[in-house]
Amino acid sequence: MTQRLTEFTNGSYVFDVIDSGPIDGSPLVLLHGFPQRATAWELVVPLLHEKGFRTIAPDQRGYSPRARPSRRRDYRAGELVGDVIALIDALGVDTVDLVGHDWGAFVAWAVAARHPDRITTLTAISVPHPSAFIQAMPRGQLLRSWYMAAFNLPKLPELFLSKALRPEAGGGARMGLPEPFAGRFYDDIVTSGALTGALNWYRGMPFWTTDDRATPKVVIPTTYLWSDEDFALGKAGARLTATWVDAPYEFRIVHGADHWLPESRPDDVAAAIIDRAGRPISAGGGG
Repeated sequence: MTQRLTEFTNGSYVFDVIDSGPIDGSPLVLLHGFPQRATAWELVVPLLHEKGFRTIAPDQRGYSPRARPSRRRDYRAGELVGDVIALIDALGVDTVDLVGHDWGAFVAWAVAARHPDRITTLTAISVPHPSAFIQAMPRGQLLRSWYMAAFNLPKLPELFLSKALRPEAGGGARMGLPEPFAGRFYDDIVTSGALTGALNWYRGMPFWTTDDRATPKVVIPTTYLWSDEDFALGKAGARLTATWVDAPYEFRIVHGADHWLPESRPDDVAAAIIDRAGRPISAGGGG
């Protein structure tokens, strides 16, 4: 595709896209996490553009104003995967290099596992392979993931977060986000009306099918980037992920970093992506 993509559709939903970098560069799709938007990658993409990559970052389901279904079942994993395939189709290419952080990493794992013919390489950030995440639950991950159950409550999470994360109460800085992301968090998520859609990613989990819950092994070259001070994701799932990749694999640890790697450690994130997407058949080492 030789023109910029500003939006794409999946059924009746329209998704906003930030498409930047060399228009003829190798396409690299970036999936944001919770509760962020495509702008979460803004410190990373200039580093990727320098290496010749074209970056395509969508506002995902629940975040894009024209793609905010109200039903929880419309946020099943299969629906989220379908959005990414629709984006790749809209680009008019057979394959892309795929990157995801947080919930975006979960979707990226699922897309790579179920559609390996559409993905050249995978770089997953923070969240381990979904099956490794489940295996890690009795090994300490359950305690870290308590908030997932809390977010399934109706209305109360919106009420609490919309007050607790007001700018005068600390805004995104209370979540650990660095500036300038912390300062604009409230407008990006709460004022824009994206908060309920963002929470619906968690609320859709009770409606997951068997296929949604059972993510197969990934068979494409993969890098997994994890930070050892991540409050939400523990070491058990990170270490178990290697058993769920049957392809060249590298596990990288960013020492002394928290969960918000694209915003706080863009150099490390870009280096992991470039090393993987730039040499997709190379074997990696352990962390």
